[in-house]
Amino acid sequence: MIRKTLSEELRGSTYPGRGIVVGRSKDGRSAVTAYFIMGRSSNSRNRIFVRDGEGIRTQAYDPSKMEDPSLIIYAPVRVLGTRTIVTNGDQTDTVYQGFMDGMSFQESLRSRIFEPDAPNYTPRISAVMNIEEGRYYYEMSILKSADGDPSSCERFTFSYEDPAAGEGRFIHTYKSDGNPLPSFEGEPQRVDISGEIDDFTKNVWESLNEDNKVSLFVRFIDIQTGKYETRIVNRHEGGLM
Repeated sequence: MIRKTLSEELRGSTYPGRGIVVGRSKDGRSAVTAYFIMGRSSNSRNRIFVRDGEGIRTQAYDPSKMEDPSLIIYAPVRVLGTRTIVTNGDQTDTVYQGFMDGMSFQESLRSRIFEPDAPNYTPRISAVMNIEEGRYYYEMSILKSADGDPSSCERFTFSYEDPAAGEGRFIHTYKSDGNPLPSFEGEPQRVDISGEIDDFTKNVWESLNEDNKVSLFVRFIDIQTGKYETRIVNRHEGGLM
C-alpha cells in the first residue's frame, strides 16, 4: 500500500465522518493518535470534547439545543493501564470492560455491530494502543454493514506490531459524502506521521473540511516512559488555539 500524506487523505473528502489515526512519530519516540468528529446536522455539530480522567468525552456545547444524545454523547478515549482505547462510540466502554474481563480487543467487540442509524448504518471504528516495557503495538477494527444491508455485519481487525517511525494508519467511517453515506472500505490507509504534537495537531485540524469539522483530539505518548501530551481542539471554542 502506497503511503500518502495525512493532509492529502483528509482534504480528499468533504465528509469522512469520524476518523482515527494511530501511528508513531517521525523521531520514533512517541506513539501517536488522533480522533476527530465532523457533523452535517445541527445536533451533530453541537458538541465539544472535554477531558474526562485520562481520556475524553463528548459534551453538548449548548445543552438547550441538544435534540438526541444517542450515538453522539460518549467517551471516545479511555485509558486502562498500558492501553489507550480510541473509538467513535460507546464501544469504548465495551472494549474497556472486555479488557477488565480478560478478553482480547477482537473478542470484546463481538457483542457490538454497526450503529443503528438507518439508512447509513455508520460503521463502528475502534483502536487500541499498547505500550509496555518500551514496546509498542496497536490494533484497529471496523464493524460495518454488508454494503448497506443491516442483516449482515462484517468484522475486520488489523494488527500492527513495532510500527515504523513516521508512519501510521487512518480509518474513518465514510468513504465520502453522500445520501446515504457510503461506508469506509478496505484496509486502514497508510499515512505519514510528521511534526511535533502542535504541528501535527495544526496540520490535521486545518486539513479537515471547514464547514463540517467539529472537534479534534491528539495524543503523543512517550514509548519509554508512558508519559503523554494531549491537545484538544473545538470549533465552538475558537478552533485551533
